[in-house]
Amino acid sequence: MYWYCGKLIESQTLELDINDPGLLYGATVFTTLRVYDNSLDHSLTNWEAHCSRLRLSLHSFGWKEPDWNFVRQGAEILLKDFPVLRITIFPDGREWIIGRLLPPELTEKQNNGILSALAEPEFARSLPKHKTGNYLSAWLAKNSVQSLQAEEAILTDALGNWLETSTGNLWGWCDGCWWTPPLEVGILSGIERSHIITQLKNRQITVQQTPWTPELVKKLEAIAYTNSVVEIIPIHTVQQSTGSLQYNPHHKCFLELKGLFVS
Repeated sequence: MYWYCGKLIESQTLELDINDPGLLYGATVFTTLRVYDNSLDHSLTNWEAHCSRLRLSLHSFGWKEPDWNFVRQGAEILLKDFPVLRITIFPDGREWIIGRLLPPELTEKQNNGILSALAEPEFARSLPKHKTGNYLSAWLAKNSVQSLQAEEAILTDALGNWLETSTGNLWGWCDGCWWTPPLEVGILSGIERSHIITQLKNRQITVQQTPWTPELVKKLEAIAYTNSVVEIIPIHTVQQSTGSLQYNPHHKCFLELKGLFVS
């Protein structure tokens, strides 16, 4: 079941023209959101922020905007069965919405953290400021570390700086404040990243936006990644070619971030 071009379709297949640029080149933009309390208007759902990011990308690429009433209508229908929605917009304004369930064992991962591993620099995302359908590099990065039993890949640049994970933004704690890579290094401005920065600043809590150099990551006491679906998941181990780095997934600092997601 999915929503496409103003209609709810009961099928597991989507028919596209063989010359559709979305099919040929991944020429789409998308956003994935978690619906809280079955409401698009819930403050944690961040519906307007997700739509605004889609509009920004559409305007940047010179693409047509969708009928936003259709987008909203499709989301309202699918949220009755799915807590997670993926909204995709094609260059000509067609909207396509699919739903899914929350990841398995999410609470366990939020409580105890996961193992991650560094990906090769070649897997850095193209057009990193936009969430496009050409998501091959991130997908390959995550697959490339599964042989190490890692559940998430950390993307890096040619200098070895950590950028983001294959599905989210990075956060770290040391010296009494939070650290996150700046947008200027070439990462996605995640909806949850923006939400967290705003909320922490409103509480007069310092957020250092600075590149995650090999020196900095060794100083961090605790690290995690965030996105709109999983909220925040600590990372207890990062495997790299020079050996593993260990972090505290139960650090008290995480109470501060987890408190930002309480309905």
